[in-house]
Amino acid sequence: MSSPRAVLVTLAEISRLAGVGRAAVSNWRRRHPTFPARVGGTDTGPQFSMSQIETWLRDNGKLDKAAEREWLWPRFDALGGRDETGTAVAEVGRRLAGDSGGGSELDAETAVLVEQTVELGRREGGWETFEFLLRRWLDVHVRQITTTPQPLAALMAELALSPVLDVQEGGDALTVLDPACGVGHLLTAAAEATDGARSDGVDVRLLGGDRDPVLAALTDARLRLSGAGPSVDVRATDSLREDPFADRPADVALCNPPFNEREWGYEELATDARWSHGLPPRTEPELAWVQHCLARLRPGGTAVLLLPPAVSARRAGRRIRRSLLRTGTLRAVVALPPGCAAPHSVSLHLWVLRAPIPGEEAQGAGRLLLVDAASRFPRDGSREVLPDWTAMTSFVREAFGEAHSLDGGARETPAALPYVREVPVIDLLGEEADLTPGRHITPLPEDTAQRLAASWREFAELAEGVGTSARLLAALDLSAAAGDTPTATTVADLARAGALTLRVGQQPPDGMVREGLSPEEGISLLTFSDLLSGGEPRGRLTPEDLAAFEAVVAEAGDIVVVGVARNFAAWVHEGPPIALGPQLYSVRVQPEQLDVRFLAGSLRAPANVRQAGTHTTSSSRIDVRRLQVRQVPLEEQRRYGEAFGELAAFERLVGRAAELGGTLVRDLGDELASGRLVGR
Repeated sequence: MSSPRAVLVTLAEISRLAGVGRAAVSNWRRRHPTFPARVGGTDTGPQFSMSQIETWLRDNGKLDKAAEREWLWPRFDALGGRDETGTAVAEVGRRLAGDSGGGSELDAETAVLVEQTVELGRREGGWETFEFLLRRWLDVHVRQITTTPQPLAALMAELALSPVLDVQEGGDALTVLDPACGVGHLLTAAAEATDGARSDGVDVRLLGGDRDPVLAALTDARLRLSGAGPSVDVRATDSLREDPFADRPADVALCNPPFNEREWGYEELATDARWSHGLPPRTEPELAWVQHCLARLRPGGTAVLLLPPAVSARRAGRRIRRSLLRTGTLRAVVALPPGCAAPHSVSLHLWVLRAPIPGEEAQGAGRLLLVDAASRFPRDGSREVLPDWTAMTSFVREAFGEAHSLDGGARETPAALPYVREVPVIDLLGEEADLTPGRHITPLPEDTAQRLAASWREFAELAEGVGTSARLLAALDLSAAAGDTPTATTVADLARAGALTLRVGQQPPDGMVREGLSPEEGISLLTFSDLLSGGEPRGRLTPEDLAAFEAVVAEAGDIVVVGVARNFAAWVHEGPPIALGPQLYSVRVQPEQLDVRFLAGSLRAPANVRQAGTHTTSSSRIDVRRLQVRQVPLEEQRRYGEAFGELAAFERLVGRAAELGGTLVRDLGDELASGRLVGR
């Protein structure tokens, strides 16, 4: 008989399990000789036996704060690899959904854990328990599994289902298919969107397929727990090669297919009947998924797919795109802002398609709806920010509701919308058949005029601010100071003297950083990667995670320092608190000893940075403790602090003026070339 698996936990996990901060756990370890000894890890990253920790917490009266659900995940995580853990989570969901039939074969230890979790789920909520485990599993394996964020899944389900639900009546059957379902985000969104239809007596059937059996099992359990019940059929299958639903036509297809896969079955599927618009080139697997979804739709059915932008423009796929346009099958292309889904750096596209009804092929084939949400909600300069889902969803909904009809009926556009255009198909059938919305949408004249006027106003204000700052800086006395040069000290010496506190940012444990949280749900985590991309913080930490992780948090008035030579920076943080990742430092001064603007300006001096560099390469790290600061009286520090503040403001103004000036030059050039502006 094999011995039970050892479940190891870190200090951060112990603090999460006990519901206290990491500092409290470190204090327990230091003060209590009975605290369990580490059994793994390193001195700086120790690991402990979870069973010993649980016993110690109980014996010392510190277990009452722990949530039972939190104790589950370390035991699941210790089961083995990705597949073993995912299979156990799926089995929990299946049993919580009331399926007592033959499930996955589990070893004795895993079976006990699953049964204990099911009992807990029945007490605390089956859906909540399963989603908790699924979320933790996805957080751990985020680089291996692509998901569709919930707001985007809801938008896709709405676009696909709205024209279908409008004609459904009680007693009708409505079938929704996702042939590459992953962990079921799209089908779950479809289940939520059809709750009302089910209440009205519509028989909603959810079909899903995924070649990864673990993902298929998780989707099946998730949908059954959602209340979809026996109308769920999810198979572990490669839908392109072995489609189990070929004889079950769907009313709606939703799909976020795998991108850029070369081994999708090009050779063995070359003569497949699904390629009614042409054999997809080997390099165009996404067009195989598009035609697969169309082939599985009933006449008049709707499909919505999330695709990389290259599918709209690559030369290899132009013949298929032309066919989709000529037959009226492709109805709309929506360019989403970057950040809506992985890969987050590109503007993904939504394709909305409708299977033609025999005899109606030409109806609606004359125009294609193009929606450029990427231009409507641009990045702020070069920064990457999470999309404003509420505003973007409302914009896309308005574009479809006001400017287009997916059911083939004619509808006049009551009011022109910026970044939305219905383009005659004949204009798109050229050599490239490029369907990228931004290539065909010119902002409305009134919208352009308003934007240019606002840009000119801002530029004028910036120019005035630059001039004011320049005059103030020019008034500085640049003559050499008489007498001895004041002595300098280092950041390390100032820290030892208690004049400042220096803290180094840390990397949160895997799965702790979350995207999509609101400011009320957690604070931002700023990482070096965010700064490299010129972006705003993408991830957030919840208050519970902050306590468990004992994160380094910069408050307003603290100095944030980037400790890499090529990207070195130091600034006084303004705004709400922000957690710092590795290679970032927080400096908090004692105001009765140091002026914060004087210190920040001194730290960022280029000569200072060169002297403090640990190596000669531009990618080397800066030893922040070696950065030097002149020793001058506090009153003189404040005078220099004001000058440093003016210099920092001048830098921001010049940078923004250069960015805005470049945008104005490009926009005015476009307007002059198009004849919408005329010289006087």
